[in-house]
Amino acid sequence: MAARDARFDGCFIHAVRSTGIYCRPSCPARTPKRSNSEFYPTAAAAQAAGYRACRRCLPDAVPGSPEWDLRADLAGRAMRLISDGVVDRCGVQGLADKLGYSERHLTRVLTSELGAGPLGLARANRAHSARVLIETTDISFSDVAFAAGFASLRQFNDTMREIFGRTPTELRGQKRGAPSGAGTVRLRLPFRAPCDIAGALRFLARRALTGMEESGDGCYSRSLRLPHGTGIATLRAADKHVACTLRLSDLRDLGSAVARLRRLLDLDADPVAIGEVLGSDPLLRESLHRSPGIRVPGAVDGLEIVVRAVIGQQISVAAARSTTERLVTELGDELPHPEGGVTRLFPTAEVLAEHAAAALPGPRRRAETVRDVAAAVAEGRLALHPGRDEAELREDLERIRGVGPWTSSYVVMRVLGTPDVLLSGDLALRRGAGLLGIPEEPADLSAHARRWSPWRSYAGVLLWEAATNGPATRQKPFENWEKS
Repeated sequence: MAARDARFDGCFIHAVRSTGIYCRPSCPARTPKRSNSEFYPTAAAAQAAGYRACRRCLPDAVPGSPEWDLRADLAGRAMRLISDGVVDRCGVQGLADKLGYSERHLTRVLTSELGAGPLGLARANRAHSARVLIETTDISFSDVAFAAGFASLRQFNDTMREIFGRTPTELRGQKRGAPSGAGTVRLRLPFRAPCDIAGALRFLARRALTGMEESGDGCYSRSLRLPHGTGIATLRAADKHVACTLRLSDLRDLGSAVARLRRLLDLDADPVAIGEVLGSDPLLRESLHRSPGIRVPGAVDGLEIVVRAVIGQQISVAAARSTTERLVTELGDELPHPEGGVTRLFPTAEVLAEHAAAALPGPRRRAETVRDVAAAVAEGRLALHPGRDEAELREDLERIRGVGPWTSSYVVMRVLGTPDVLLSGDLALRRGAGLLGIPEEPADLSAHARRWSPWRSYAGVLLWEAATNGPATRQKPFENWEKS
């Protein structure tokens, strides 16, 4: 707190009894007396204790806690789903059903661990979404309230006054967004520096599917299938944040879209903790200097990742991309409002279950596996959301013929954001290890990688980068990041 260390923004909330406000740790205001300070794990907990948000540091506009990816317990998995808007869409009972627990037990665990129950945590998310819409668009307050998930305009007004200490009109003030078209929202996605956004966007660009994704001029765009409609997201690296433009057919999807894009770019990771562990291995140190703030690309659609993983088994990235593009072209729905080269959505589970076997070229067994995965999702036998338990998801996936440990590991790494997965059998990853002087044989590589725990997923990305770009040469820390 005294050092105003921005690395801890989002990890905890600091509340001040004498002023009745709560702040992020890096708030520039004068540090209060320790006797006047209280600390909470979430903004929702501070709100439940009667504090309002600081107007100066905007404590809700920070990266999420890296704890939700690192911990795989009930509270961590619940937070991922709450951020995705599950409580607003399905209620607390729907959230409990997805997690496999009773509503009473879930509420008790979240209140104990995070200081607020599911409704309080969801309310904090709604307030943040509403503030973003107020300050970045010119849409009416009634539309803002509806889009953010409030039940009434009165509830919206009361909540904004209670949490932010200002009315919606006062919040908008001089920040009224320029007219940008119906359903268009421009916002900043914060992260903890350093952050290798350029590397994450390169990873996505190499695998971009024509029609569904587009990359160029430092931008990455893709289509999104969201709970209430569709959308197109355009992402660009900027100073201390990712510039994001969202074009949504239904503004109620704002919170879900932002949560999924944050997972896609792994924006809530803690680069200092990761760097301390991986940088202690001399064989990885130079690669880490070349890509400071390495991120593990995540997912916006679980089914898409599973299909990509199945198709990508034992073939090159280029071959997998070409094959998957055929599925998108033949079976993907056309967007009602296309943007540039982004014209289609990834096919639904129902369509893939019916037509994938005929549409996919190559081995029949692979096409049947894609069909079986899609059928399991369509019939409700396979759930692919970030609230899944890792062991249970692996078991469900490997029960399907043609899905093995490599595929299930790749899926939990990208869909759940599991930070400690090493795909030691991956040919490209092993080639990258060899270029860095690390043993290539799976058993020897796994033994060497024990020193990278609990961040082996991030080490794997470094090895993929080495296989693609060659081993790093000595350079000053952060030099490459600044140039990119």
